[in-house]
Amino acid sequence: MPPTLGHMQSHHIHLSGQPFHYLTWGSPDNPPLLLLHGFPEYSGAWDELAQRLSHRFYCIAPDQRGYGQSWAPPEVSDYTASKLVEDMAELIDALDLGPIPLIGHDWGAAVAYAMAITRPEMITHLIIMNGVHPGPFQRALAAGGAQAEASQYIHFLRRERSEDFLLDDDCAKLMEIFSAHMDTAWLTPEKRLAYRHEWTRPGRMRGMVNWYRASPLQVPHPGEVLDLPPLPPAKFTVPQPHLLIWGENDTALRPEATEGLEDYAPNLTRVAIPGADHWLAHQQPDAIAQAILSWPALA
Repeated sequence: MPPTLGHMQSHHIHLSGQPFHYLTWGSPDNPPLLLLHGFPEYSGAWDELAQRLSHRFYCIAPDQRGYGQSWAPPEVSDYTASKLVEDMAELIDALDLGPIPLIGHDWGAAVAYAMAITRPEMITHLIIMNGVHPGPFQRALAAGGAQAEASQYIHFLRRERSEDFLLDDDCAKLMEIFSAHMDTAWLTPEKRLAYRHEWTRPGRMRGMVNWYRASPLQVPHPGEVLDLPPLPPAKFTVPQPHLLIWGENDTALRPEATEGLEDYAPNLTRVAIPGADHWLAHQQPDAIAQAILSWPALA
């Protein structure tokens, strides 16, 4: 399926008095679709996919708090899930979008799940791409198996001043984390330059890693198993129609990270993307767009 090119436009807005930036593709006359990036990406990371959706949707992709051209406060306490959700709720209200379908990837998926659970009146459909619900994910981490092993990097990112190390040597360590055991053939020299430009904006690297520091997720150390009570499905239910699109070769999020998701999402549809990993939207944007556009719940 060839891309339907939608002209990308840049916008600036104030939410609760703080500056935020977002990109759009397609006509404002189309139904809106909100896209939330993860770590260590930014709004522009959605370009390939948004182009392929913009004939049907008005695609809106913000730089989330701490990223890109949006507000990046230095305090860890400014990155709790409730505050990240409130940013997006205010954006939806400020743009008068009404209830809206929502796509989240990686940490953007964490915000998307939190919105679907705590602000269900604002979200009509939930689409997650290689992201995790806190219930199955915390359970997989606590077991101390493959997911805990794959998540050991979180301990490093949570260390004080890890952002300085990530910025050293032209962001070499962050680029290493970004591409570890993943196919980054899509990451052209031009895109690498664009990512480094966003990462090196003043205060942004600290804002980005503050997401990890503020998260209540518990990651066991090697050889450790955590005895944690499960998150009750009744309090963490995703009531909306939910589409989970999964790159099967992901090495950062293991298959057990979504086991039992049906307990939390009774209206779940799963779509597997063979040959794709964590960066599936860059690697196979045509397949991802087709999965979204052909999902009956969104018709």
